[in-house]
Amino acid sequence: MEPIKINSSPSPFAQTYFHGTKADLKIGDFIEVGKNSNFGQRKNAKYIFLTATLDAAIWGAELAIGDGKERIYLVEPTGPIEDDPDLTDRKFPGNPTKSYRSENPFKIVGEITIWQGHPLEQVKAMKDGLAKLNEQGINSLNEK
Repeated sequence: MEPIKINSSPSPFAQTYFHGTKADLKIGDFIEVGKNSNFGQRKNAKYIFLTATLDAAIWGAELAIGDGKERIYLVEPTGPIEDDPDLTDRKFPGNPTKSYRSENPFKIVGEITIWQGHPLEQVKAMKDGLAKLNEQGINSLNEK
């Protein structure tokens, strides 16, 4: 899979990327690999994730492990990004969620503070489905 090339100098037409989490971060901070993953076996993450859709970022915030406040940050990748194989290959061919991963840090450039989450029943169903996959030993492609 060929990494997506990004332009290091922003323009008015640059792609906007989001990162959903429960981590309390500040503008100017960097999100980096090596932290415990929010999914699968919760191993140290080899990749970090971003998306070009607000809906996918909301899912990221809602499904993140922990009790912190759900947050959505605007981020800029500092290196190449590539399609997230868990979503593009397993669930959504063609990557309609515009979900990507990288081994390079993302710089936080803003935070979305007003957004509407998914209905609680839908979030519970998604969490239950992820727990069932974990019990069955079906792990993320991102943990290999």
